[in-house]
Amino acid sequence: MFGFWRSAASFRVRMALNVKGLAFNETMIDLDAGEQTAPAFAAMNPQAKVPLVIFEDGVQLTQSLAILEYLDEMHRTPPLLPGDPAGRARVRALTGIWAADHHPLIVPRIRSYLRDVLGADEAQRTAWIRHWFGEGLRMGEGALANDPATGAFCHGDALTVADLCLMSHIAGAQGFQVDIAPYPTIDRITRSCLALETITRALPLNQSGAPGQH
Repeated sequence: MFGFWRSAASFRVRMALNVKGLAFNETMIDLDAGEQTAPAFAAMNPQAKVPLVIFEDGVQLTQSLAILEYLDEMHRTPPLLPGDPAGRARVRALTGIWAADHHPLIVPRIRSYLRDVLGADEAQRTAWIRHWFGEGLRMGEGALANDPATGAFCHGDALTVADLCLMSHIAGAQGFQVDIAPYPTIDRITRSCLALETITRALPLNQSGAPGQH
């Protein structure tokens, strides 16, 4: 696996690999230093982003949601998608709130565009990022709070890919000091997730290259 300690998409995949009990090695591609655009990496992944996962059978995948679905189809225990069509659709809709609607707005290339093309200063860029993290929390709370399908986790009482996407959003939000306390359902689900060693082991700040790590 090629990832980066702070990458939300890499975090999702790390969590899934841990939950499935699959051993992996992660090579850190320093997004801050622009290593994703280096010719050697771009030759492997022309999208010039992480994660990139190369499986033992030779399958090579990018895009975290595609990787999560592949993992769930190839390694079915424990499942990360519900067994019924309506449940799977609900979980996929929830993942879209965090992984599709909001995550793309705060990635490094967007921050660079805000700075280099639109001339936004650091305070303006930070305000932009906090706004979209907050919107993801607000919309997620609205989708989860009054739905009887919500349980200890986003969908019932078992971990799903929706929880992995929520946790990647939470990690970024907390990194930018966005308070999740006003969103009690999300706060409760976050606590359920953080009670799992497979989740905490994958946390960005526990990875090589993170502040305080080697």
